[in-house]
Order: sequence, then C-alpha cells, then structure tokens
Amino acid sequence: MKFRKKPIVIDAIQFIGNESAVVLKSNTEQRTFIVETNGTQKRIRIETLEGEMIASPKDWIIRGLKGEFYPCKPDIFEATYEAVKD
Repeated sequence: MKFRKKPIVIDAIQFIGNESAVVLKSNTEQRTFIVETNGTQKRIRIETLEGEMIASPKDWIIRGLKGEFYPCKPDIFEATYEAVKD
C-alpha cells in the first residue's frame, strides 16, 4: 500500500548558527530557543514528544500540528516542505 502525506502548513525557522537565540513566531504564540555552545559547536536543545533532541546549525525548527517543536535536517526539510504565501 502507498500513502501520501496530507498537505499541512507549518511554522518553521532555520537555525543558522550565529545567533544567541532563535525565535519561532506564529499567529498564536512565540517560542524562544536558547543557543548553547558545546565545545566549539553551537546547538539548541529541544524537548519533543519523543524526548530531548538537538538542533545543529542549518537545521530547521518546526512547530508541529499539536504545538510541539522538533528539529529537522535541511535535506529532509527541503524534500518535505515548500514555502507558501501568507
């Protein structure tokens, strides 16, 4: 059997790596993620439904359908999502 992902619109922001914080805004809320440095590598810790995950520079931070947040690698994001007009 084959399945197609339902078309949904999500809020997302890319973590570039030179910020001290990343702010993801939507129509109903705003969430700030603090960037920390582990040695020479910057990262963001994100509590997800599956537990803590790490966002690395260039990863996208996505707000899911239930308001949850999680990181997404750039290649997966590009293959899965496309920009929409507001």
